[in-house]
Amino acid sequence: MAGRIQRRDARLAAPDLRRPGRPRPVDHMGQQRLPCLDAGAAAAAGFPGADLTACPPDPLLIRRLGAAECLRHGLLPWQKRGGATVVLTARPGQVRRHLDRLTAIFGPIRMAHAPEAELRAALVSVAGAELVETAETCVPAQESCRRPLTHRTATRRYLPVTLVMLGLVFALAVAPVMTLSALTSLAVLVLLLGQALRLTAAAATARPARGSRPEVSPLRLPVVSVLVPLYRETGVASHLMMRLSALDYPRDLLDLCLILEDNDVMTRAALEAAEVPDWVQIISVPRGTLRTKPRALNYALNFARGTIIGIYDAEDMPAPDHIHRVVGRFARRGPDVACLQGMLDYFNSQSNWLARCFTLEYAGWFRVVLPGLARLGLVVPLGGTTLFLRRHALEDVHGWDAHNVTEDADLGLRLARRGYRTELLSIVTQEEATARPWPWVRQRTRWLKGYAVTWSVHMRDPVALWRDLGAWRFLGVQLVYLGAIVQFALAPLLWSFLLMAVALPHPFAQGWPQAAVVALVAALIMGGAANVVVLIIATRRAGKPRLAWWIPMLQLYFPLATVAVWRALWQAVVDPFSWDKTTHGIDKPTITIPLTPLLRPSPHQAEAE
Repeated sequence: MAGRIQRRDARLAAPDLRRPGRPRPVDHMGQQRLPCLDAGAAAAAGFPGADLTACPPDPLLIRRLGAAECLRHGLLPWQKRGGATVVLTARPGQVRRHLDRLTAIFGPIRMAHAPEAELRAALVSVAGAELVETAETCVPAQESCRRPLTHRTATRRYLPVTLVMLGLVFALAVAPVMTLSALTSLAVLVLLLGQALRLTAAAATARPARGSRPEVSPLRLPVVSVLVPLYRETGVASHLMMRLSALDYPRDLLDLCLILEDNDVMTRAALEAAEVPDWVQIISVPRGTLRTKPRALNYALNFARGTIIGIYDAEDMPAPDHIHRVVGRFARRGPDVACLQGMLDYFNSQSNWLARCFTLEYAGWFRVVLPGLARLGLVVPLGGTTLFLRRHALEDVHGWDAHNVTEDADLGLRLARRGYRTELLSIVTQEEATARPWPWVRQRTRWLKGYAVTWSVHMRDPVALWRDLGAWRFLGVQLVYLGAIVQFALAPLLWSFLLMAVALPHPFAQGWPQAAVVALVAALIMGGAANVVVLIIATRRAGKPRLAWWIPMLQLYFPLATVAVWRALWQAVVDPFSWDKTTHGIDKPTITIPLTPLLRPSPHQAEAE
């Protein structure tokens, strides 16, 4: 039995516009309506059978309006006949708002109706290459990490790193004790500043925000597009629709977009077996120069209908009220609040010690650090899921950087530089914690490489970054982005002081004054104590206080991050755009989300369409 996706593809390939229309000369206000091209008029205009396959759109007409604009508004400039341009549309109710612009671009126009899926298929067949190129290069070059792979630019990228490494090797050869002492001092300073920031974040979030009020529902619900990038997700595809169908938001206002790469036949087959309903968009991303999540998101944004754009990962288990709470928060915030970041928790936190440590670490990140950064007015490095953005703000910053492997953290920084704010919203999505050592290292390599690349991109012009953010947020960026790299990279120097705890001599602290050694050890103890306090607070906020008993195991957990950071730094130089894919579906959920099928109609469907 052919799957739903093949049946939909077959419909896309053979549209039929010969259905009789019902044009009327005037509307209920007495105003003249646009002429609608019915079957007879189509034949008179020279369109044999009005078949998009036999008579494809004119690429020059599409280029004049822009393929992205055509997709966004459901318009297809088809052919020019008899002194008028025939424009196909699937949304007759929105034609009037575009009439003046279409007339200014094309002159006299005539409208015809066609199903939106067929219009999109025709647009992609003609302008697919343009859409792919735009998805890869929509962020301006000066704000992106992409670089032409030429000898000149490669030399420019490798030379500073080579000079730094040669300088470090020379310093270690000439004055090893002095060099290691300086690096140790830097590591201690970064550790103390990082823990001070975490404690400040905990204190800032200890009390409710000033003027906080309960969520409200707007009088008119907006269309919300939920983008779900999928790549080789056969292990979770069968459960994906069940989880997303639990979202309690009117179906006609929930634009659910499943994003596939065109070569991902396994995930496509899994979705066919899951029988994805017809109201869900399946967007196939054509081949390009790279395959990354942000590139897929940029491409899919052209097809999304919503004024609010949400992101979920394939393994996510959102609660049913997520969308309503997001819409309510945006409704009582000004347009400067461009982004709402939800919180993550992990359904497999009890599977092994690594999963427990992963859950513990990210309880501190999502329950303390990120809310604290937002409350302190600092830049919030976004997470890649349970993320909701106002479309106008996302387009204002040109979308995602297709070449950045932590496109979320980069997006948060670019939003802040343009004056937008991010708030944390207390909605929780259940995910699968990475609970195997080598997959964990690969995943953390990608994250840390992305932090390093993002920092280097925005520090190309430090003066401009300072001017955009101000001194307070500029320093916060250094501590959050660069501090994470430095802390993990230099962590072995701090671990070396454990030798003193077992009465062994330290290899390079022998020449230090006794007071300096005591101060350094005290600083390490204070930093560790501060981390324990923050994590205890985080586990209580997450409703998992018993998880705090696993805090000592972090001493075995964080050395994996040191392996990852050195791997990340190497990749950032030699292979900055490679994407280490995290495999999902290894651990099955041990919790359930109450399912609320999307059956409730909305009175606002006419306005949305």
